[in-house]
Amino acid sequence: MFRVLFGAVAALLMAAFYWMFGKWLSFYHVPVTLWWVRLLRAGLSAGVFAVWGLWNAAGLIALHLTAFFAGTELAAVLVRWLCRAWQDQGWYLLLSRLYHTGLIPVVLTAFLLLWGSFNMRHIVQTEYTVFSDKLAEDRDLVLLTDVHYDTIQDPALLQSKLQQINALQPDLVVLGGDIVEDGTSRQAMEQVFRQLGGLESRYGTFYIYGNHDRQLYADRRNGRQYTEQQLEQAILDSGIVILRDSRVELGSDLLLAGREDRSYPAGRIPADRLLDGADLSRFTIVADHQPVEVEQNAALGVDLQVSGHTHAGQIWPAGLLTERIFGYSYGQYWKDNCCVIVSSGTAGWGFSFRTEQRCEYVVIHLRRKQ
Repeated sequence: MFRVLFGAVAALLMAAFYWMFGKWLSFYHVPVTLWWVRLLRAGLSAGVFAVWGLWNAAGLIALHLTAFFAGTELAAVLVRWLCRAWQDQGWYLLLSRLYHTGLIPVVLTAFLLLWGSFNMRHIVQTEYTVFSDKLAEDRDLVLLTDVHYDTIQDPALLQSKLQQINALQPDLVVLGGDIVEDGTSRQAMEQVFRQLGGLESRYGTFYIYGNHDRQLYADRRNGRQYTEQQLEQAILDSGIVILRDSRVELGSDLLLAGREDRSYPAGRIPADRLLDGADLSRFTIVADHQPVEVEQNAALGVDLQVSGHTHAGQIWPAGLLTERIFGYSYGQYWKDNCCVIVSSGTAGWGFSFRTEQRCEYVVIHLRRKQ
């Protein structure tokens, strides 16, 4: 079934690329119906897939070019229809000449992906405030998730942000999973957890697994760069507490529970079992890499769920898809009395571009309700 679906998508993309190259050549009066031109168009379309396999950004560029070409064509049809009475005007002739250069989609693609590249290289601080009468005092929680260390961003960027986080003097830090991933070397994995172990907070730093940390998707050619045991040891050696379907009480009024990732092959325990016997008069926080089981957590009396995983879509308009899949894609939500905060992550995944939302670490101000 997967092969059939993949083949259908590939055929559709090939047809789109074939059309795009034909349209482009026609702007320069190349007779696109000649057999050798058709062959050239087919070769260029196949070439996109070949380059895509070597450099994944090529596919992203080609998809954006195709989408902008289609959008430009639609806009041109509308302008011709709406502006029939002004076709001899100077502004219309200028637009027509600009359209026939074929450069509009190229410029739009270049602008968008240059912005996306710039955006991926900057991490911002995002803040939310949650009020509760369960809190005995005000607290600040830092959520740092989806770093995908040493695969997408310059590793030095994270280090500069850790210094800023320490300057905030938070009460606790939650590492929300996917700190490392399939392309991270063992040396880089150990390095990032040493850095994260330098975070300073009142109660410490707590870590939950994401779907990529244990390199479960590592391809057969390259294989895994470290074992689960080596990963766990590096985390513990850095003074970071692992919450894997376990919970911990902090101070007199906080309870933090960390979930095993939902995609882990061995599964995880139900949320009600995790919280069985817990003192829910405390302000209860559940850290789950994926923004799932929100309704169940709310029904159990959880006050705050923190998650990542979605990257807020990362490449527009994928955020519309993640919102539909999870229901909680990015930002702050409420389900009954449970607040849900989903981070876009500190970095991206797969592509060194971000055209949807920003890279971030999250500061959550937990405040006593007066």
